[in-house]
Amino acid sequence: MKRTKIIDVLQSTEYGKDICVKGWVRTHRSSKAVDFIALNDGSTIKNVQVVVDPTKFDEQLLKDITTGACICAEGVLVESQGAGQSSEIQATKLEIYGLCDNTYPMQKKGQSFEVMRKNAHMRLRTNTFGAVMRIRHNMAMAIHTYFHEHGFFYFHTPLITASDCEGAGNMFQVTTKNLYDLKKDEQGKIIYDDDFFGEQTSLTVSGQLEGELGATALGAIYTFGPTFRAENSNTPRHLAEFWMVEPEVAFLDQEELMDLEEDFIKYCVRWALDNCKDDLAFLNQMIDKTLIARLEGVLKETFVRLPYTEGINILQEAIKKGKKFEFPCNWGDDLASEHERYLVEEHFKKPVIMTDYPREFKSFYMKQNTDTADGGSVGYKGAVAPGPTMQGTDVLFPQIGEIIGGSVREESYDKLMGEVERRKMDTTHLWWYLDTRRWGTCPHAGFGLGFERLILFVTGMQNIRDVIPFPRTPKSAEF
Repeated sequence: MKRTKIIDVLQSTEYGKDICVKGWVRTHRSSKAVDFIALNDGSTIKNVQVVVDPTKFDEQLLKDITTGACICAEGVLVESQGAGQSSEIQATKLEIYGLCDNTYPMQKKGQSFEVMRKNAHMRLRTNTFGAVMRIRHNMAMAIHTYFHEHGFFYFHTPLITASDCEGAGNMFQVTTKNLYDLKKDEQGKIIYDDDFFGEQTSLTVSGQLEGELGATALGAIYTFGPTFRAENSNTPRHLAEFWMVEPEVAFLDQEELMDLEEDFIKYCVRWALDNCKDDLAFLNQMIDKTLIARLEGVLKETFVRLPYTEGINILQEAIKKGKKFEFPCNWGDDLASEHERYLVEEHFKKPVIMTDYPREFKSFYMKQNTDTADGGSVGYKGAVAPGPTMQGTDVLFPQIGEIIGGSVREESYDKLMGEVERRKMDTTHLWWYLDTRRWGTCPHAGFGLGFERLILFVTGMQNIRDVIPFPRTPKSAEF
């Protein structure tokens, strides 16, 4: 008999029809009169109940149907007599595909997330991680659908690169060389002429620079793929391997960029609310009881557009009134997550797009605001800052902090080279990027969204390691 997915069984009202389901046993309750098997195949958070008359089946077969076992159940679809479900299956045939003994690590209810991370190969079968992974899929679908509907082209940027987009240097090196017998020059530097690519290469930290090339040819592109950061960050917000969404658009200014950021992320949240109702209801009950209300709140609110200088003033005023922060927040400081969350969660109580950051902690490719006579700059909507600022546009969300980092890019070759020289950057591997400013340069802008941070927000989970199937973090590359 052809298998029917459990999500379809639970929506069916064809009572009396013979049906076949296959999946993994969540629970098996036995009594003298009847057995109840809760079966799940991953297609939905909900289980289908298989009702078994123990007098019609081998006693040992029923004993072997334990939590975690994989089975096939055939029977008749009937209207359920119990609460919480409309349909169940009266079993006529049971077959075990895979036994599961009492060493199965996901048997107990209420296990800690830390324990489940140690069993990441099995945690996907739990209700929580099944819900998270289905939402993750839906968010990927939302992203592709949004950009396709808005005329963007999906653009594939390289994972192996010789350049460091961020200028941070925290990259994973890629090599075929024998690390025990490296060829070096007289100064002790490694010679790469016998390596696969003939030069030092690493895993990418961002596809942005190549994405800019795509935007200057196709008008509007987006990337969606894995990126890698070799940062020793053991926090609930950082991974060494994660996925990034990076749209880049020609002829886009700062105001239009913020419009795109807000519209895009609202589209994703709306998609989740429309397409993940059962999973969100489960997570709202079990993980974060304010989850759905918070998601709905994002759709209702217009995001605040806040110049960095004004944000600093708000934070310093809060300090004067007794607010305690662990990290300093003077003009010129890179804001910590605690500062971002205060602005979003306590002061404005809605998402914030922060603009016009000081030049010193932003990337070289950002467009600088207009200089003033006293060395400051005029930024978004005429805001005056005491020092040079860049046209950055970072979206700050409740419970997350920064969820999007964007900017207008500097299109002038002379200005871009001036910033490169000021920072004493090595342009050996950036010649191709600088060429875009020499031949047919154009205004353009874009942003980067950490996909896992979006999933954190949409699911209400508290640790980024719990929204990706197999997290890669310092000292952890299992599975």
